Amino acid sequence: MTYTTSSSNSEQVKAFQNLDVDQQLALFWFIYTEMGESITPAAPGASTASPAIAEGLFNQVKELSHEEQLQLQRDLITHKNTQLAREYGALGDTTKLLFWYLLAQGMDNGTIIPVPSNYELPGAAEFLFSQIKQLEFNEQITLFRDIVSPMGVDPNAVEHDSETGL
Repeated sequence: MTYTTSSSNSEQVKAFQNLDVDQQLALFWFIYTEMGESITPAAPGASTASPAIAEGLFNQVKELSHEEQLQLQRDLITHKNTQLAREYGALGDTTKLLFWYLLAQGMDNGTIIPVPSNYELPGAAEFLFSQIKQLEFNEQITLFRDIVSPMGVDPNAVEHDSETGL
């Protein structure tokens, strides 16, 4: 499956990446709660061979404590060189999208640490959220792929890390 990146998407990806890590995670949650029904058929259905891979990684995350789950999500965004970040980094873009969808479902059912119920998006995140809601569905999916694609650590592109042994 191919997709294109528009300059508008590039600007929105940069705006997303300019948010602090926890704001990025919260924005993902708000996107899921707002558009979860429309994303549902696209995320699992878009990947033919990789649902089991995304589910396998998700199941590893599900076994962690809530604090460790939150740290893993932060590590993915900040490209911290961990085993799970490397496993994520080796995934294809559509599988990465599916993985985040599974995380959002897990947050919804309580198996993954949720966003605090009283959390409100700050101004920049709220503005970006309003822009995303105005995109066509295919543009939203492309944007989400563009956001999740660079997360994690590509195990083929990093040098040995003496601190982690990876």
